[in-house]
Amino acid sequence: MRGLAAGRENDFGEFGLFGRPGTDEFWATAGAPASVPADAGGWVTLFLWRGSEASIAFESWSEPVPLRRWGDTDCWYAEVPMPERLRVTYQFMVGDAAYGDPFNPVAAGGDRSVAATPDAPAQPHWPVLGPGTDVVLPLPRTRIRWAGERLGGRRTVRVHPVGGGGPVVLLLDGDDWLYLHPAMTAFESAVAAGEMPAVTLVFVPAGDREAEFACRPELWQGIRDELLPLVAESGVHADLDRLVVAGQSLGGLSALYAALEFPELVSRVACQSGSFWWGPGVLESADPLGGPVGGAIAERLRAAVDLSGLRVAFDVGEHETRMLPHCELAETLAERAGATVRVSRSASGHDRAGWRHALLRDVAWVLG
Repeated sequence: MRGLAAGRENDFGEFGLFGRPGTDEFWATAGAPASVPADAGGWVTLFLWRGSEASIAFESWSEPVPLRRWGDTDCWYAEVPMPERLRVTYQFMVGDAAYGDPFNPVAAGGDRSVAATPDAPAQPHWPVLGPGTDVVLPLPRTRIRWAGERLGGRRTVRVHPVGGGGPVVLLLDGDDWLYLHPAMTAFESAVAAGEMPAVTLVFVPAGDREAEFACRPELWQGIRDELLPLVAESGVHADLDRLVVAGQSLGGLSALYAALEFPELVSRVACQSGSFWWGPGVLESADPLGGPVGGAIAERLRAAVDLSGLRVAFDVGEHETRMLPHCELAETLAERAGATVRVSRSASGHDRAGWRHALLRDVAWVLG
């Protein structure tokens, strides 16, 4: 297979690198992971690490991959077979410590990086920010202290009007969208480009995800009765009559659950890779995804529900083979119940690096 070798004796010229690995000339040309076509289809992607022994940990896509050392140099490398159309988050693991890729400017927080095969669709609104850059992204200035009686505990919710503010977009797992993938900057770019209307982002941090997102009414009662009134009093322009809920994985499950159980509150949903395998007690099983297809949501959707007032965009990673049957059934049943449905597939596994483009596009779509 092109680009793969059990033990290299040649350099990495086919990946666009020059000089003998480990030399100053070589490191001067090193950059983000580079891909070449594989003989059997897909790609072979070169990852480089300078230092001591390490491995690559990929998010929800592959088992860890150990790096090889070039001779007795400080150059460690791996040539990883990848399928067509893949964007994936990864880290270098050195012992118990995790590091982002110092050669890759596309980051997800301080200790994660994002790689993409050449055929993966572009994500133009997400800023390039990683090791070697000195740009500090802003955070929303408005903070709400939510002391939730329904859920218990205190949490800080940040609010940001984009383009002057407009319909409220609740971003579940809000801290991930603040610190790992900077949604505030991406939404600003998309609104400025005319690809969506002005919105008001509300970053809702998760406490215990499994407890809060697992089809529990307390979360949505708390959002309705406690959080949204605080948003209304915050001084930020926010149209609470047009509310969008955006959630991923268990957050996507919770978003659709809210539309079913609280239709007067939630009628617009952007759902990426919803955990529609979930059902009571399934998390304690040896194979949570191996239960009834569609889980508890499918059972609820099969009931006599009228979803004609719901507008929902579904997305799932095209490499999430075990998730696809669960998501496909939820998509079909929601449309059959009368919802206006949009379905797409991202070039990713179960990974925010793939969901983030769908997030912008689908929020714009559900707002019509």
